[in-house]
Amino acid sequence: MIRFILKRLLWMIPTLWVVATITFFLMRAAPGGPFQAEREIPADIKANLERKYGLDRPVGEQYLRFLGNAVRLDFGPSYKNPGRSVREIIASGFPVSLELGAWSLLFALTLGIPIGVLAALNQNKPIDHLSMGAALLGVSIPDFVLGPLLIFVFSLSLYWLPPALWDGPANKILPIITLGSVYVAYIARLTRSGMLEIVRQDFIRTARAKGLSESLIVWRHALRGGLLPVVSFLGPAAARIITGAVVIEKIFAIPGLGRSFVDGAFNRDYTLVMGVVLFYASFLILFNLIVDVAYGLLDPRVRLT
Repeated sequence: MIRFILKRLLWMIPTLWVVATITFFLMRAAPGGPFQAEREIPADIKANLERKYGLDRPVGEQYLRFLGNAVRLDFGPSYKNPGRSVREIIASGFPVSLELGAWSLLFALTLGIPIGVLAALNQNKPIDHLSMGAALLGVSIPDFVLGPLLIFVFSLSLYWLPPALWDGPANKILPIITLGSVYVAYIARLTRSGMLEIVRQDFIRTARAKGLSESLIVWRHALRGGLLPVVSFLGPAAARIITGAVVIEKIFAIPGLGRSFVDGAFNRDYTLVMGVVLFYASFLILFNLIVDVAYGLLDPRVRLT
């Protein structure tokens, strides 16, 4: 397993290089620039700014300089917020996005797994159809629709919960429900399919023949194998739920990293966008590695080489 982990970590280097290269040249190819605004600044001031940040140099030289700084994890200051470095913006914004994503994923697992197990144990019964119908509804409603709807009902109509910000527990309920609802549906459906496959195995029939209770069979024997599809899904899901919370952070005015990334993209803030992209890419690769290792531990048939 150690060899497998080291091999995957080494593969991070060329992967991140490709991501960095594509991001660098896409940002340079996009129209506009970091110092272009609705009101054009004087040409001499713009030239001084480009000289200060090295944007007046050939693109190839800028690219090599960027790679050298990226190896040292130094992306420089944000062009739109010169008083703050990219590392400071990531350090301040990512914990908020991480907390939002972690609570949302926990919410999705807490609801999705029991719903999926219940549906599998009652296959083709009303409770199965009701559970999967609710899951389909959860997948079908986009978060940019669900978020404002929850705000309208629980904040503007019932006055139960605050509509925005990230100050206390009450502020976090609506964003967590909004972000986690889609993943509740996915996890429920994956749990159901995994459990249906396991409960038809011979060792489950043997356990029933021995007179074990249904609850003991489910929790001790079936659930471990039935959750394998969910474990496979957790890597990309965890990364996506954390890195893809941009809309939620905008709707609820949450000061997370996704919000900074969108602002940087709109403002052509090269250093901020490239720093966040590489950070998110590293995060995604590491999460997938963790899931692969967990999958090998859960299923003895899987050999990590």
